[in-house]
Amino acid sequence: MAVPKRKTSKARRDKRRNNLWKLAAPTMVKCPNCGAYKRPHRLCAACGQYAGRQVVEVSE
Repeated sequence: MAVPKRKTSKARRDKRRNNLWKLAAPTMVKCPNCGAYKRPHRLCAACGQYAGRQVVEVSE
C-alpha cells in the first residue's frame, strides 16, 4: 500500500486548498425590452418577456 514518506506541511496542504472559497458572480445582461438586469437565457422578472415575446403577466 502506498504511504507518504513525509508529513505534508500545513503550508503545502493549504496551498492546494486555497481556491475552494472563490465563488464566481453570475453573468448579468440587460433586458432588451425594459433594460433591467437579468440572467442570460431566462425570463425577465421585471417585464415578463423572453426572446421578444410576452411569456408571463407581471403584476405591479
